[in-house]
Amino acid sequence: MHYGEIKPCDIANGPGVRVTLFVSGCTNRCEGCFQKQTWDFDYGRAFTGETEERLLELLAPSYIAGLTLLGGEPFEPENQRALVPFLRRVRQAYPGKNVWAFSGFTYEEIVRPGAHPHCEATEDMLSLIDVLVDGRFVEALCDISLRFRGSSNQRIIDLRRTRGQGSVALWAEE
Repeated sequence: MHYGEIKPCDIANGPGVRVTLFVSGCTNRCEGCFQKQTWDFDYGRAFTGETEERLLELLAPSYIAGLTLLGGEPFEPENQRALVPFLRRVRQAYPGKNVWAFSGFTYEEIVRPGAHPHCEATEDMLSLIDVLVDGRFVEALCDISLRFRGSSNQRIIDLRRTRGQGSVALWAEE
């Protein structure tokens, strides 16, 4: 897996101050995407053990609320396979911090066996994420007043509650 950027102090992609990882590779290719360079799976730098260590160090301060995964597309199968072991490390090191992920795929697409992007890592990946912002960016539905999303078709899903109740539960800010 490759990544395009790491933001050590991000306040735009989830609540509080966050560490944000922009992974590379995306087959959605949404019209109006602000990160077109990340569509290329080889864009940026290789995601290595050193990258993981840097991210874990950036997550250490008490003022950091959590980690956000953006793209590109974190739920491309090859990205899931690289992210799951890293997310396990994050959960072990920082059980009190939350993990958000943004995906151009809908939750229903992600969980449907046999459909792209579902793979052998998907259930593990979802179990390690607290909140999923799902759905393709739709330029005609762009609304800059929306919090943590770019277009009105996108949802902010509380994955813990979704798992508990067996149906999609939207995130309600605490």
